[in-house]
Amino acid sequence: MKKIIFTGGGSGGHVTLNLSLIPLFLQDGWEVVYIGSKTGIERELIAKFADVRYYAIETGKLRRYFSWENFKDAMRVPLGILQAIRIIHKEKPDIIFSKGGFVSFPVVLAGYLNRCPKIFMHESDVTPGLANKMSLPFVDTFFTTFPDTKKYVQDAKKVNYIGPVLSDRLDNGDAEKGRSMCFFNKEKPVIMFVGGSLGAKSINHAVIKNLEALLNKYQIIHICGKGQTSAAKCEGYAPFEFVDKEFKDLMALADVVISRSGSNAIFELLSQKKPMLLVPLPGTASRGEQSLNAQSFRQQGFAEILKDEDVVNDLVASVDLVYDHRDQYIANMEKADWKHTSNQELFAEIKK
Repeated sequence: MKKIIFTGGGSGGHVTLNLSLIPLFLQDGWEVVYIGSKTGIERELIAKFADVRYYAIETGKLRRYFSWENFKDAMRVPLGILQAIRIIHKEKPDIIFSKGGFVSFPVVLAGYLNRCPKIFMHESDVTPGLANKMSLPFVDTFFTTFPDTKKYVQDAKKVNYIGPVLSDRLDNGDAEKGRSMCFFNKEKPVIMFVGGSLGAKSINHAVIKNLEALLNKYQIIHICGKGQTSAAKCEGYAPFEFVDKEFKDLMALADVVISRSGSNAIFELLSQKKPMLLVPLPGTASRGEQSLNAQSFRQQGFAEILKDEDVVNDLVASVDLVYDHRDQYIANMEKADWKHTSNQELFAEIKK
């Protein structure tokens, strides 16, 4: 029986693709192992797979800036590497697949030192994260979502541009089902705010501050995140902490979507040809990858950008701009020549 080790964690974006690929490998008869952190979101998410062994290793956050925590984490990273070396020596995988995040570098390096036959890595954003940059010398193939990613790495020969890996979770959405869920009428257009699985506090705050003005023209779907506060439900306003299977029906109903600009999210919106107002994470909360993602989409005529610090004051005018020009954004998306890959296609590429 062949064996694959997955790694990646720290945030949902570093786990989502792995969650899509794991069932395909299990169905194909592979033995699947996951190496993640002790306290990261990946441990909880992988727990749903009874047939997947999970190993937790010590991890240290890889920072590009000075912090006293760097000294503590400098001790954790070598320990994590030693732990990963022992695990991989014991498991002897045929393949390692890394999705990035600070837990991934020790696993990739350990796989290289153990002479794992194939090591693959995937990056969702335009610029690779620090863990992926450090891992690049030790991988065989680096899958990228954006063609421009090769400009930001030293060894571009390893880059395999495959475009976004899209699932079918938004296909065949039923707008009428979404309308029934929200108790909306057919008279007003619908805008949808998506803050991610954990919400986006600044966007949530802006929605509440501008709710009365927005409701004059629009009906609002507000996915505010688990445990996040929102305004009381009222006519024309439908707040949800989290939606799963019904998400495709709500998306089908939306005329405009306001979202962060993580790669997975914006390419799903592109696949559904939804005009977008993108609010990238500010530089203080990220390395700036969301701003680059958003700029790429604006340059192609798919979206407009609203800075996080301006979201309260400029939200209504920005939503109006996108809605009023929605046909042009849709036309640009319809004629765009962009590459994408399915989970099944990536699965076949990895295992061949």
